[in-house]
Order: sequence, then structure tokens, then C-alpha cells
Amino acid sequence: MGRLARIYQVFWRSSLVRELEFKANFYAKMLENVVWAVFFAIVVSILYSHTKSIAGWTKGEGFVLSSAAFLLIATFNALFSSVKEIPEHVRRGTLDFIAVRPVDSQFWVSLRRFNFNEIGAILAGIGMLIYGLNVDGIQPAPGDWAAFAFSLFCAGIIYYSIDFAMMTLGIYFVRVDNLWVLGDTMMTIARNPVDIYGLVAQRFFLYVLPIALLGTVPARQLTRGATVHDLTLSFAWALALFVGSRLFWRHALRAYSSASS
Repeated sequence: MGRLARIYQVFWRSSLVRELEFKANFYAKMLENVVWAVFFAIVVSILYSHTKSIAGWTKGEGFVLSSAAFLLIATFNALFSSVKEIPEHVRRGTLDFIAVRPVDSQFWVSLRRFNFNEIGAILAGIGMLIYGLNVDGIQPAPGDWAAFAFSLFCAGIIYYSIDFAMMTLGIYFVRVDNLWVLGDTMMTIARNPVDIYGLVAQRFFLYVLPIALLGTVPARQLTRGATVHDLTLSFAWALALFVGSRLFWRHALRAYSSASS
């Protein structure tokens, strides 16, 4: 683990140097992410301008839910933006060099780049969260904060595992770049409370396609109190999908014939 930590420090520094080479572009992208967060907050405010609740979710709870989904996608884009480069590595043949390096290949393709542009989005998401709690005067207990952090961490693993598995398909199919759109579609659904759907759809988004675990469940831990069921479900899905995505990556590498063969 110490060796991987030192390697990641190198990744982090190289990413920072790359960003600072074009400072104007870096600051512009950070500002763009903040503006997008403000725009999204305005949309949420408009939705609640003519009603006090949506499917039992008040305005403050709606902002907490939106902030949870916003923080999740911003953190993912900051930490794992290089995942989307896997199909490009396959086409260019650079996956050959990654596969033979004396370091875990999944670690390399997942964490090679840190996207500093997302820092603005993360800060905006935190601001949205604080605003949502203040709107309804929600005062979570320390245990609720811990449950929120844990479920959001599990949500990050779930989202990463699904996205990583989809990008791994690039080893089998040359053109899969647009699969990242499926991830964006998942987050679009996750920004809405799962309670707006019928009972069958709610069960589906909890136990079959765990989209509810990406937004609704973390927000629920903070606004309505922690529940063992939700935390257990989040952990089980995170563990299963991470192990599954890792096994799929290893299987795909064995099937990879390299660009030169």
C-alpha cells in the first residue's frame, strides 16, 4: 500500500503540473463547474416554488439529495477521470505498456489523472448541502453524519465499478466511448428521490439496478436518520460490484491481444 501511495503522489503532482501549464483554462473550468452547480440549484428551487414537498421530500431534503448526487459525480470526475480513457488506450495500443508495468493495471488506468477542475464543483456541492440543511433546520446527529459519509462512500464505489466495467468493454469492442452517457443517465435518475416512482420501480432501483443507492439512500441517512438496512444494502452492493468489476477487468486483460498482434 505504501508503494501505491507513493505512485499516486507522482500521479497527483504530474496532474497538478499539467493543469498549471494552462492556468487560464484551469480557472475557467473551475468557474464553469461552479456556475453549473448554481444553475442546478436554481432548477431545484424552481421545482419547489409551487409546492412544499415532492413525494414527501421537502425543499431542504431535495437540496440535500441533489448535493449528494452532485458531490458523488464531482468526486468521481476528480479522482477517476482517466477511466474514460480506457477505450482510447486500446485503440492507440498504449494499454500494452500499462499491462506490462510493475504496478496494478486497474490502479493505473483508474487513478492516472486527478482532475483539479472538479474542486470548484465539490465546493459548490458542499455549499448546496449546507444550504439544504439550513432551509429545513435539519440538525443531523453525529451518527447520521457518519452514516451519510459511509453510504456516500459506498455510492462512489458502486458508480466507479459500473463505469469501470462499461469502459472495460473497450477491450472487446473498439468503439464504446459513448458508454459514459449511460453513467450520466444513471446520475440524472439518482438526482430524483426514488419515492417518485411506483413500488415496483423503487424495488428495482434498490435491489436490481442500485441507482437509489447513489443519491436517495445517502440523503436519507442525513435527513431522516441512519438505518441499518440501507447501510447494509449499500455495503453489499459496493463490495459485490467492485469485486465483479475487478474480475471482469482481469478476464478482459487475458482476452486482450495487444495492438501489435
